[in-house]
Amino acid sequence: MSRNDRRPFFILLALVTVALVAAGLWLMLALGWFRTKPTPFGWPASLTIMAGDGTNGDADGLGTKARFGDPFGIAIDSRGAVYVADAGAIGRVRRIDRDGTVTTLPGKFDSPSGLALDRAGDILVADTAANTVRKISPDGIVTTLAGDGTAGYRDGAARQARFDGPIGVTTDAKGNVYVADTYNDRIRVITTDGQVRTLAGQAVPGFADGPGASAAFDTPTGIALDREGMLLVADSGNHAIRRVAPNGDVLTLARTDTDDGADLLNGVVGLAPTWDGFIYVASYKRGRIVQVSPSGALRVLTGPGALPAGNAAVRFVGPSGVAIDQAGTLYVADASARLVAKLSPRRTNAGPVATAFPLVPAPTLIHARAVPWPVAPQMSWHEVVGDLGEVRGNYTGESRDHLHAGLDISAPPGQTVLAAAAETVRDPLPTSDFDGLTESLRIDAMTYIHMRVGRSANGGPLDLARFELLRDASGRVTRVRVKRGTRFGVGDPLGTINRMAHVHLELGVPRGKINALLLHFPGFADHVAPHIDGVQLFDAAGMRLTARQDGRLVVPATAGPISIVADAWDQVDGNAARRRLGLYAAGYQILTAGGTPMPGFERPRITIKFDRMPTAPDAAKIAYAPASGDTVHSEQRTRFLYVVSNVIRHGHAERVGWNPATLPHGDYTIRIYAADHAGNVAATGRDLPVTIQ
Repeated sequence: MSRNDRRPFFILLALVTVALVAAGLWLMLALGWFRTKPTPFGWPASLTIMAGDGTNGDADGLGTKARFGDPFGIAIDSRGAVYVADAGAIGRVRRIDRDGTVTTLPGKFDSPSGLALDRAGDILVADTAANTVRKISPDGIVTTLAGDGTAGYRDGAARQARFDGPIGVTTDAKGNVYVADTYNDRIRVITTDGQVRTLAGQAVPGFADGPGASAAFDTPTGIALDREGMLLVADSGNHAIRRVAPNGDVLTLARTDTDDGADLLNGVVGLAPTWDGFIYVASYKRGRIVQVSPSGALRVLTGPGALPAGNAAVRFVGPSGVAIDQAGTLYVADASARLVAKLSPRRTNAGPVATAFPLVPAPTLIHARAVPWPVAPQMSWHEVVGDLGEVRGNYTGESRDHLHAGLDISAPPGQTVLAAAAETVRDPLPTSDFDGLTESLRIDAMTYIHMRVGRSANGGPLDLARFELLRDASGRVTRVRVKRGTRFGVGDPLGTINRMAHVHLELGVPRGKINALLLHFPGFADHVAPHIDGVQLFDAAGMRLTARQDGRLVVPATAGPISIVADAWDQVDGNAARRRLGLYAAGYQILTAGGTPMPGFERPRITIKFDRMPTAPDAAKIAYAPASGDTVHSEQRTRFLYVVSNVIRHGHAERVGWNPATLPHGDYTIRIYAADHAGNVAATGRDLPVTIQ
């Protein structure tokens, strides 16, 4: 072959080489693989809010002036711009520039979830409720890449193919697009020639490794490519991270059991690999960011159980999407908190850890003039049999196991539970505890508990368009699915009350529960002041003070910190006489023997206010003294012994106590403040005369 004859060959070879190098560079840029510093397994993290003020909305603007409705998926381009799938009232894709400015891209979507960027600059969108994968071109043109819009399962030509609620999407350097076809429990691929085929998964949810057709997933959500070109899948229903090879072979990298207490991957949704084989995952159910090592070991990076010093205080509410930029900074879309934040390394001498996370705002539902009851008749009175903050026991005999997180509304078993608000399901796995006492459905701001979700009293389906009843080989219903993006209107049936004989209604997102009495239920009224049955004091060792002098309780000045305990309870209009409810607020004053407030106690010191649920795991034992509550479903009457010298307010819980040594020796009166949500305040039984010696 002559030199001239070889020239076209060398030109072609050069072009192929350039193309391969460019593709490799694009992949490394997309995944941030130009980082050479090894990823530490756990590192002190600092959290910064990048955009959003936590309030539900769709406002553009700079940083915390912007608002999101449901910031779920997230992706970063090579220039550092962050893209967010925001499935709010109107599904949009939002862009956050490096200076924090939020803008809205063209196009409307149904329930956009996962995002990815291809090498042409297109933004790929998994439009969950529309059952499609769509694309936004660099010039803002929106087209459908695959899916005919009908929920189903069908391979073939992209526009005729069918998906069922796809949540995750990613792409490789060749332009193939991979899809977590969530409610088909499969991993699909859209090839560059416009065909859809199934890479792995079966027709029913399950858990199995192996070749593609025999492998099984359960509600796969997040999906990404690792450094070796393998697909990483957040297998939400299995609490696992799975790896899928190009030929479809599936291998489990990490899995946790929700029953063993170490449920680090519970509700895992988003994931992002590093250049050196680590994986960051977002635990939507637990509000944590978890790190997975190349060997499959797990470590909590932020939130409860975090090992790096101080990181336990860096908490998210409902993280769903994660992405890494070229500098190794981790970006997190917190769908429940309606914020986008970033985690970066914290200096070891930076001082106390500040989460920089605002208090989750109350849902906009509380501003409504009237919110219907969750049972019929929706516009008439129903008996309330439990409210937020009440102490609850467990089945092992612990009477102060936890705090009641919602409002209990009495109704007979079998009665239909109805949606009390027009809301859209945001959680990919919104149901729990199938056929158990606490079976529940979370839609958005409202969670309905103690019912057969999607089923009538005899177990039949209520609404097959919204509720998918999964059955075993014998035809027995084993689970009910409600897809992300499912919409409910006021009065739509949700299920039927189980043997608990009430519906438990919770308001607010996980780790941000608000007192549901803030809602305006038709016919509900409270004109009954709380009752105070007694006041007790306990010294620092937990021993009750009983010595008296001249009719006054003797308090040694050295006995502090003292626990001031009020035995109190409440009622509301129309409730049965036996029905005891918890207080909304409590506190105390220190008065002179003549009844004049001491300095600093001109007004009652309101130490307990159940406006929202505290997040501390021992909050029940901070709010209530021993002998409070009862065991679950016992016949004894529940006692509410409030430790008013501790603090439970705005979700914060802290042991404080009262120090009598701060007062001169002499006679005083401790006056208890006990109030309900309507503002009624106890006027009797509130005073305890004491003598400080």
